[in-house]
Amino acid sequence: MNPSFAQSVYFAPRGKKRLMNLGKQISLGYLDPEDKLIGLIGDAGAGKSLLIRGMFPGLTLTNDDHGVNIRPLPLLSEAEEGQFTTHTYHIDARFEAAFTQPWKLAKAIKKSIQQEKRVIVEHFDLLASQLDLKADMLIGVGEEVLITRPGVFGPYPEEIAKIVFNSIVNRRMAHTAEDLTIHALQEMGIDRPNPYYHSDIKSGFVLQFTEKLDIDINKAETRVKNYIKQGVNVKAYDEEHIKIGDDIYSCTGPRIHVKSTDKIEGFHLKDLKFDSKSGLYLLAGLVGEEKSQFELSHI
Repeated sequence: MNPSFAQSVYFAPRGKKRLMNLGKQISLGYLDPEDKLIGLIGDAGAGKSLLIRGMFPGLTLTNDDHGVNIRPLPLLSEAEEGQFTTHTYHIDARFEAAFTQPWKLAKAIKKSIQQEKRVIVEHFDLLASQLDLKADMLIGVGEEVLITRPGVFGPYPEEIAKIVFNSIVNRRMAHTAEDLTIHALQEMGIDRPNPYYHSDIKSGFVLQFTEKLDIDINKAETRVKNYIKQGVNVKAYDEEHIKIGDDIYSCTGPRIHVKSTDKIEGFHLKDLKFDSKSGLYLLAGLVGEEKSQFELSHI
């Protein structure tokens, strides 16, 4: 994406609460009361719906993580009746495209906007060509959350889609590597970190501890790499757990993982660092290409 485009970038946080909190921050910092069309782009499970819940508390989503979908689609049925009963509507373009032609969905969206209504569109990239409208705010969710306000020269939905779909693989690798690291540390006698003692870095994760770890970091890294080599299947178990092989792990983001541990590339742990500001000891794990430096984000 052209770096001259105005954009804000956040590390995509892990877990329901942190994603919703980021959505709240986005709403307070970037949303304009006059915004009518807001698009979100990202793979399934990336956290788009959670961001929306944080941005618009109380908004009824037409889809949810349990597979419950509202039928008929309120936006579509009310557009056909010519009478809109609420101010803000939600639509999952990917799901609705299985039942309704894209042009018909686009027509309903444009009609509602003409009536001064607001529409939140997940998978905006799938409807962009039919809409022929620029989103007032376009949010991409991959390894990072990109917040943009498109203009005449972009950014365009396909540009955002390319970035987030290519980068989310790093986020999936990092989340699985984080759970494997926690498991390895527990086997070495280190208690699981408090769920609030986590933060984010690009292509990796950070575990925060109140006391200095009395372990060999290199041995912990080797233990995790052995788990990775085994190629064990990984899948969501429920909303708070994942299953790696036959073992069940507590997890705040069960939908953002690789399908097998051997899909994790370039894993390594950084030396333990002390953060004088927070008074915590930080252990960072990275995946993918080697990073010479990294930033912490306490989202």
